[in-house]
Amino acid sequence: MFRDRQEAGQKLAAELAKLQLRDPVVLALPRGGLPVAAEVAKALKAPLDLILVRKVGAPGNPELAVAAIVDGDPPDVVLNREIVEAYSLDDDELRVLIARERPELERRRKAYRGEHASLSVAGKTAIIVDDGAATGTTVKVAIRALKRRSPREIVVALPVAPPETLSELAAEADWAVCLSQPPHFRALSQHYLDFPQLSDGQVITILDEAARMQSAGRRGGPKLAGDANTKRRAANAKK
Repeated sequence: MFRDRQEAGQKLAAELAKLQLRDPVVLALPRGGLPVAAEVAKALKAPLDLILVRKVGAPGNPELAVAAIVDGDPPDVVLNREIVEAYSLDDDELRVLIARERPELERRRKAYRGEHASLSVAGKTAIIVDDGAATGTTVKVAIRALKRRSPREIVVALPVAPPETLSELAAEADWAVCLSQPPHFRALSQHYLDFPQLSDGQVITILDEAARMQSAGRRGGPKLAGDANTKRRAANAKK
């Protein structure tokens, strides 16, 4: 049981520090993963960014993912080939489904990052952070997309996940760090005393604070995802 996401992030950072990772870049899955990731980035003195994933639902069953789009330049599309085959979707049908979800991914990117591009992970250690994982589907998609971006290695860092999910993620990533692996996994919220939902505005505020801290530590260095236009981006996030 964690007091809140901040405490989970601090404990996770302590474990990650033991690995002595080279050139880390911390990538949060929003929204819940960001407060955890912010503590990790602070402790490791690493840049903080988001990894945005948008599910592409099956025809007539939007909760079942046929694919996922992962933000980047260009965005990566990761297919769920089992579901694609089950629905007998051809390339044209897939393109239509994917195209429907791109505007929302773009809206979130602009709302959270403003005009800043995502941070490069080429040659870096990419640390994917969330506040926990039940099935691990989103984390798995993020790993597969990042592999195409030439990182040095990929680390998955989670406060809590069931053992079977962690095993699957460990098979996909180079490292998997998880503080708690309850055999009888309950709802994620049951593993935190304080587990509020985050707003888009809170996401932007956390990113901007991380950007200011990183810029202060690297005089004249490039800013991270997030900038001083917090109010404008928060307004865009509500649209």
